[in-house]
Amino acid sequence: MFTGIIETLGSIQEIKKDKDNVHITIASAITNELKIDQSVAHNGICMTVIAIHDNLYTVTAIGETIKKTNISYWQTGDSINLERAMKLGDRLDGHIVQGHVDQIGNCVSAKETNGSWFYTFEYDGTFENITIEKGSITVNGVSLTVVDSEKNQFSVAIIPYTYEHTNFKSFKIGTKVNLEFDVIGKYVSRLYSNK
Repeated sequence: MFTGIIETLGSIQEIKKDKDNVHITIASAITNELKIDQSVAHNGICMTVIAIHDNLYTVTAIGETIKKTNISYWQTGDSINLERAMKLGDRLDGHIVQGHVDQIGNCVSAKETNGSWFYTFEYDGTFENITIEKGSITVNGVSLTVVDSEKNQFSVAIIPYTYEHTNFKSFKIGTKVNLEFDVIGKYVSRLYSNK
């Protein structure tokens, strides 16, 4: 389990295809603290560390993960948001994040508004995911509060700290992002749709 509070940025050093899988090697300031078999969220995708060498570590994404996330858009040199799994007893500063991406979203607006940044994302409504104003959403692993919620679209506001310490600063119109919708909202929605 994660909280959506990003620890650091990683830099993709190598992407290697292996049948339906992809091995991704990342340079990171937290590499020396990682262990093989540890779960780390990469742009909100929970993946297992399979190898560590110096300041580099490698994770593997399977075909199903690649299909549901923005991994196929990743390139060598890209910055990705990193968060290690939460320790039991830690503060939950963001919200409950599973690291299981629901679908890809598309940035349709990115603008600065007097010191903060305002982003709007669209998503495919056929998956029946929902957002609500003041509810939680995870974008590329970042726990955020929904500012505006419309059909198949929502907006978030980013403070300068988040802008500087995540890969939001690279977002522009057309950027594909990983979305994980609020787990409690998903359960409630499923409950009502089954009635």
